[in-house]
Amino acid sequence: MNEVKYPQYPDLKNKTVLITGGGSGIGSSFVKAFAIQGCKIAFIDINENISKILVKQISSKNQKPTFIHCDLEDINELKKSIIKVENELGPIRVLINNAANDQRHEPEDVTPEYWEKRLRLNLNHHFFAAQAVKSKMSQAGGGAIINMGSISWHMGMEFMPGYTSSKAAIEGLTQSLARAYGKDLIRVNCIIPGQVWTARQMSEHLSPEYEKFMMDKQCLPEKILPEDVAQLALFLASDAGKMCTRRNYFIDAGIGA
Repeated sequence: MNEVKYPQYPDLKNKTVLITGGGSGIGSSFVKAFAIQGCKIAFIDINENISKILVKQISSKNQKPTFIHCDLEDINELKKSIIKVENELGPIRVLINNAANDQRHEPEDVTPEYWEKRLRLNLNHHFFAAQAVKSKMSQAGGGAIINMGSISWHMGMEFMPGYTSSKAAIEGLTQSLARAYGKDLIRVNCIIPGQVWTARQMSEHLSPEYEKFMMDKQCLPEKILPEDVAQLALFLASDAGKMCTRRNYFIDAGIGA
């Protein structure tokens, strides 16, 4: 694989990092970026095939990421997965709540069951993962929780209300947890990406017309890549961002109305 040149944050070395939805897309860039820092990496994903390929890609003589298969809609399984990581790798010092599904849907097609599923997929595990890591993170001296928001609701996108509602709620959750956990030196922030050019986005959604639509809204005429988002996550997780909490950090190339 082509290695991205990330800056080094020595304080991250040997810290345990847990990433949800780490098998592909932005999540896999998080896994790669923190592995380069010498962290002890664990990631959760529901897709075993792509996750095992990622582990094989970045494993070395001295490091092998821990992949845990888990359906994040099952909160009990999520909690068991976190206990497994803590037992094997030590207290989690960095949690990145990344997993989500931005499946398109029209408002008139949404049933109560579908709505609840969107919330389970895109919101619930953010809270319960943070709740589960808090005790040992605090005992270890603090750490960083990074939630993943989305530019979609800020832009008022109309074709996925279950997703945009979840992402809006994540920003509120970030505010509350930062206040509640701050006394334990746990920093909680939210990264809000713009249109990120992941392989799945390019294959499923990024038509020439949509690409032009997004580029016309950006101030910077370049594509946002997953590794751009990972750069910001590294900063917020490290001591370089030790006084950053309760904030939303946009990485959207300056999208405007």
